[in-house]
Amino acid sequence: MKLVIAATGASGTIYLQRLLAQIDCAANEVHLVMSGHAKQVAAQEVDQLVVPSGAREHAENDLNVPFVSGSARFDAMVIVPCSMATLGRIASGCSDTALLRAADVFLKERRKLILVPRETPWSLIHARNVVTLLEAGAIMLPAIPSFYSRPNSVDAVTDTVVWRILDQIGLPNPAAYRWRNDEAQPEPK
Repeated sequence: MKLVIAATGASGTIYLQRLLAQIDCAANEVHLVMSGHAKQVAAQEVDQLVVPSGAREHAENDLNVPFVSGSARFDAMVIVPCSMATLGRIASGCSDTALLRAADVFLKERRKLILVPRETPWSLIHARNVVTLLEAGAIMLPAIPSFYSRPNSVDAVTDTVVWRILDQIGLPNPAAYRWRNDEAQPEPK
């Protein structure tokens, strides 16, 4: 698959880190673009973001990257974490950076655009922007973990969201917990 993974300045860099760690960059073409604020938040939250070998990093303002054109074929774009400011800019059609232009292209070309907001609570403006993007075809996947798998670490809690992102992209993840999967979890006696 050809993927664009993007990050903005909301808290939640751990979701980005865990997603990057679970995508096989040898089997998939991965392009990473981070806003300036995303880099600042990453430094605060994870010290050093580990970018897997094979992932291609791009500057936020480089409009010469292939994924900002509708003629370039890409399978999915994920913005994780996605700040409400970025979400609002995408909803309004603003496309003055590579990250925003790519999101605009994915919407107009009817390609999979997955937004992972972490901010809470939402204002009415946030909710209306979410509705606008849903109507435009985006997938909203708030960073809300599940606890069916009984996660016992921060990484395990984070992975419950990452597994959902991977499902939406269409990438297999054999480690993902599946509700009521008898092979993965025996019934309690």
